[in-house]
Amino acid sequence: MRSQKTPKKRPVKNSRGASSTRARTRRTNSKSSFNPAQWWHHATIGQKIKASLISLVSIVIILALTTVTVRVVQWRIDLNAAEARQSQLVKTYDFDPGNIISDGQFFNANAMSEAEIQSFLNEQGAACSGNHCLKSKTFDTSNQPADEYCAAYQGAKHETAAAIIYKAGKACGISQKVLLTVLQKEQHLVTATTITDFQYKAAMGLSCPDDADCDPEYAGFFNQVYGSAKRYQYYVAHEDRYGYHAHALNYVRYHPNVSCGGTDVFIENKATALLYIYTPYQPNDAALAAGVGEGDSCSSYGNRNFAIIYQSWFGAMR
Repeated sequence: MRSQKTPKKRPVKNSRGASSTRARTRRTNSKSSFNPAQWWHHATIGQKIKASLISLVSIVIILALTTVTVRVVQWRIDLNAAEARQSQLVKTYDFDPGNIISDGQFFNANAMSEAEIQSFLNEQGAACSGNHCLKSKTFDTSNQPADEYCAAYQGAKHETAAAIIYKAGKACGISQKVLLTVLQKEQHLVTATTITDFQYKAAMGLSCPDDADCDPEYAGFFNQVYGSAKRYQYYVAHEDRYGYHAHALNYVRYHPNVSCGGTDVFIENKATALLYIYTPYQPNDAALAAGVGEGDSCSSYGNRNFAIIYQSWFGAMR
């Protein structure tokens, strides 16, 4: 009996005459062998433009991200340097150029009553005699309507300095202690024994250079005190128009002379920013080391003196 042999199976060919295994291999190889040069040679104008735009956008994004990263790193380095310097100044001189006075103290409209202000003027001006002294001089004041910066001020004949300081601070939301400090810083009016007409005319230094040419709108004791209180609130509302901003690094010069230089200061609060807008310089090391005395040719004293006077009269500022 003859044995039966199992017939051999031939590989099944696809419609193109090749095995399915070879077809898959050929398709795989064709996908992995993309040639950019050949693609560009055969691409249409539209495809080339699209590819170029994608490449250009990618490059721009990469450059922008790199620039932002570099700036953030540099800002952090500058911030750390400013904070380290400010911390050292606090330890050495108890003066922080980035936080001269807290917002809570600066904007405390109930810091002093009229009676407390009068008592303070009597005490600080004890050596002054006569009706020309700040503690005893009176001024005619005018009505000031309420606006976005201050509540209404009711004017009167023969108002005392204490009444004006109290009412101006109350109307505009500024501490009476701050107004007294600025009066002393600018013209020494609180403790002066001999007072000139110009000292009253330019009492707060508002729109009054160091001569007799004050802006008439702000000349005179009442206009100076009320005008300054209102000006601080104007600065709050329009801080973006000025060169000093809270919660940011600000370059603050030492002196009007640009060659004296300055440093970056991280201003921590609005009150400190307002002080720089009003008096745009920080004390250098020589000014701080001098205490209440004079530093060097690049020293300025406005904000240093504000801090010294306030602390000596009212205690801690922060």
